[in-house]
Amino acid sequence: MIQQDKPMNEQESLLIIQQMIQTAKQEQKDDGKGWILWGWLLFLASVFTFLNLKWEWVSMYFFWNLFGGLALALLLFTTVRFLFMKRKEKVRTYTKDLCEKLNIGFFIFLLLIIFSINLGVSPVKGFALLLGLYGFWMLIHGTMLNFKPSIIGAFVTWGLAFAGLYVQTFEWTMLLHSIAVLCGFIIPGHIAYAEFSKIKSENKG
Repeated sequence: MIQQDKPMNEQESLLIIQQMIQTAKQEQKDDGKGWILWGWLLFLASVFTFLNLKWEWVSMYFFWNLFGGLALALLLFTTVRFLFMKRKEKVRTYTKDLCEKLNIGFFIFLLLIIFSINLGVSPVKGFALLLGLYGFWMLIHGTMLNFKPSIIGAFVTWGLAFAGLYVQTFEWTMLLHSIAVLCGFIIPGHIAYAEFSKIKSENKG
């Protein structure tokens, strides 16, 4: 005998509505931790490479290779954690799905640029393209979350990307890259974290 789905009572309906409202509120604010983490890693890789080009401590791409190893480990951890959390989610929204698809597209395009640099594209021009991709990612995220610092950071990053097309040395490329991630990742990330922490403390109070 086939059992029919039991209709929800009023309390269960209210609980689902509350979960949807809570999810929507959380989506309106990013805690900024991801931007801060990746921003500082990119910034340090750029700055140390810039200094290394002046004083030649190690091989030219040592710090970027080190960053690549850390990035792969973090991506693996993040992917496993994301898949585990996704299985436990009861409420899915359009914004969350769109954000996930954007992240997938970003990392595929990122890999394409990295492979192109390894296969012969000039690192100077390749990093200018990377900045262009960063700017696109910042603009979409900032627009989805109505977060102006990321939108402003996107246009600053695009300006530096165009400037990167005209520099002649990798040393200058690293300097522009470090400024871009400072303006587009680190500063907006810390602002987002401060706002998120403030809202969280107000909700507790």
